[in-house]
Amino acid sequence: MRWPFLLVLPALSACQPSAPDPRGVDRDETLLTVSATGRAETRPDEARFSLGVGTIAATAAEASRLNNEKMAKVTAALERFGIGRDDLQTANLGLSRIDYRRERGRFQANNTLTVRLKAVPRAGEAVLAATEAGANLVAGPTLRVSDAEKASMSAYAAAYKAARLRADAYADAAGLRVDRVLVIRDGGQAGGEPQPMDAAAYAPPPPPIVRTEQATPPPFNPGVNSSTVTVRVDFALEPK
Repeated sequence: MRWPFLLVLPALSACQPSAPDPRGVDRDETLLTVSATGRAETRPDEARFSLGVGTIAATAAEASRLNNEKMAKVTAALERFGIGRDDLQTANLGLSRIDYRRERGRFQANNTLTVRLKAVPRAGEAVLAATEAGANLVAGPTLRVSDAEKASMSAYAAAYKAARLRADAYADAAGLRVDRVLVIRDGGQAGGEPQPMDAAAYAPPPPPIVRTEQATPPPFNPGVNSSTVTVRVDFALEPK
C-alpha cells in the first residue's frame, strides 16, 4: 500500500522551484565583477603648518618668560591673516636643561603651534610675519581641502563611469550585454593627508634670528590636491 506514495515523491520534488542564485543573477544571466578608480583634483583651501618659538636663557623661569612673550607677539602677528584662537592648537610645550656644547647648564623653552590658515595664497606672508615677530621653528605647510567628501564627489562619479565602460567592453567581447547592476561597493579613498610635523621635536637649539630690511615673503604655490577613490560593481549580463 505504500508504493504509490513513494513513487509520487520524485515528481513532487521536480515541481519545486530552484533556489535563487545567492549572487543575484537569474538562470540565463552571467555575473561580471568590475573594479575601477576615479580621480578628482581640487584646489586646497586650507594651509596647516607647525610654527613655534624656542628660547634659551640662564634660568628655567627666564627661558619660559621670554618664550611666552615671543609667542604672544607671534600669535598677534597672525591675527591680521584671519587666524583666530580656533585656528591655533598647541602641539608641543617643552622646558629643559641643556647639557651639551656651549649652552651647557642653560635652559631651553619651546612652544609649538599647529596653525590653520584659510587665506591659502597668503601662506608665505604669514610665515614671514610670524618669523619677524619671533618664530624660529617652522615646518610645513600641509595643503588641505576642508570638505574632502565634497571634493571627492566627481571622483566617485568617474569611478562608476569607468566601471560601466569596462563592463560594456567585456560584455560586447563575449557577445553579451549589460542587463542590470546588482551591487555597488564603495572602496573608499586611497591614501591620506600628511600631517605637519612637530618642528620642535627635531630642531636643534634655535639660532639667533637675522632680520633684514628687504625681507620678502617666500614663493608659494598652492597647486591642486588629488583624491582617488575605488569602486567595485557587480553586473548581470545577458545574451544580446
